[in-house]
Amino acid sequence: MRKKLIVVLTASLMLSMLAGCGKETETTDVTEAVTTEVETTEEIAEEASDTDTDEKSSEEKVAECASLIDAIYVQEWSEDTEELCKKAKASWDALTDEEKEMVEGENADPDYFGRDTGDASKDNPRNADDIGENEILVVSFGTSFNDSRSMDIGGVEAAIEEAYPDWSVRRAFTAQIIINHVLSRDGEKIDNVKQALDRAVDNGVKNLLVQPTHLMHGAEYDELTEALADYEDKFESVKVAEPLLGEVGEDATVINEDKKTVAEAVVSEAVEGAGFDSLDAAEADGTAFVFMGHGTAHTAKVSYSQMATQMENLGYKNVFVGTVEGEPEETSCENIIEAVKTAGYKKVILRPLMVVAGDHANNDMAGDEEDSWKNMFEADGSFDSVDCQIEGLGRIDAVKKLYVAHVEAAINEAGMEVTSSGEKKETSSEELADGEYDVYFNTDSSMFKVNEACDGKGKLTVKDGEMTIHISLVSKKIVNLFPGLADDAQKDGAELLQPTTDTVTYSDGTTEEVHGYDVPVPYLDKEFDLALIGEKGVWYDHKVSVSLVEE
Repeated sequence: MRKKLIVVLTASLMLSMLAGCGKETETTDVTEAVTTEVETTEEIAEEASDTDTDEKSSEEKVAECASLIDAIYVQEWSEDTEELCKKAKASWDALTDEEKEMVEGENADPDYFGRDTGDASKDNPRNADDIGENEILVVSFGTSFNDSRSMDIGGVEAAIEEAYPDWSVRRAFTAQIIINHVLSRDGEKIDNVKQALDRAVDNGVKNLLVQPTHLMHGAEYDELTEALADYEDKFESVKVAEPLLGEVGEDATVINEDKKTVAEAVVSEAVEGAGFDSLDAAEADGTAFVFMGHGTAHTAKVSYSQMATQMENLGYKNVFVGTVEGEPEETSCENIIEAVKTAGYKKVILRPLMVVAGDHANNDMAGDEEDSWKNMFEADGSFDSVDCQIEGLGRIDAVKKLYVAHVEAAINEAGMEVTSSGEKKETSSEELADGEYDVYFNTDSSMFKVNEACDGKGKLTVKDGEMTIHISLVSKKIVNLFPGLADDAQKDGAELLQPTTDTVTYSDGTTEEVHGYDVPVPYLDKEFDLALIGEKGVWYDHKVSVSLVEE
């Protein structure tokens, strides 16, 4: 029986660093596809069922299984996709163990169905109806690694759901290849973006908030916003939240609080996972941590350089940032090996700088192939040990909280805050009588906030129609604030807010001196701009709000 293939030609290659990474990441994107058919998927399915399985030779059965796997290894959904997925799995199940090892096609191999990636039943595909009027759609590239899908992507989704119980949280993957893989192997059906958006429309959703789990504003993020453009008129409000690392910036020197949060979180987890008390202790032991991202030819690739800059600014001498694709160039495995050698470290711990520990983490980083990062480091012969931590960013608490903060910022910016009844939340903007009030000070960052001793509150002073809030921060690391944007703060004549020295008392009775600020408040219950500069001399933009009741 000759082998049948479907050759898929796509409009563009997927070049961004992908939030969930499976073997399928080397394929084309989820936009339009043109198929040149050597033989149609229908013909493959029909021929596969024409001959009784018992009458087929071992080679024919193996070739049939490989052809069916190749037939569903495509980036578009069709009416016969689900049936082909079932046929592919049935064909695999009919093979003997020896025959399964012989499966080989353009994309087919024994691992497609045979590799154990964990228990799929632990994952929640979040594809139910009964959504209600308010939906948070969490969009990921996806992964066919069951444990990673459940812990990394599922972890982020669960954190958002816990933070927003009045909203329905649903899932969409952008990689149809992965959707087909999970469906055929595990019987778990995950919506692609179009299916998820159509489901939202059919369920009467009014307010749609989309949270991508992508790392940056790359090609995947761009394609998502383009797909949403066709649905804007089908909802009362649509808003896309920031990806994990926030805005990109122009060059490698541009960093932000999101990158700082991620850098601190992943390094802390890696250090603890390696059994060290601190990063300094690891450095003294001669241990370096190498965080492997995906890499991209998109202009957003500067984000990796910015993460390296962020590590440097945090004083992380024994931390290096690389990428599978080697884009930017300095992030290639060869260049990272040289950098670690030059710095004099003899022990290396590899860990993915990816939301999902999928195919790239398991194969490109820690795999048995000669070109895996682990084997390339070992082959260099300069290191005493090379170990791997196969854990995605999505299972780190600080990262989950950052995604939740991005959802909150997007909801507030779009004016989509709702009550459990689905009605718009009314916020008070009435003028207050002169006097002092205990109020809540809300920010868009877990790093920029009032001191924990203050329970999220500041002292609002109202006098002659003007409002000012005094806030005590967590330390003295923020040296100035500016009521406006960071760009304006750096202009000649800008009047910066100067710090006060406040003494805060913690629940255990200890005290600490921190910086405090008197911040002008233009209005209540609505975000306004407040920029800050820290000890490193870099300005950051933030959104803050002041409210009489806790948000």
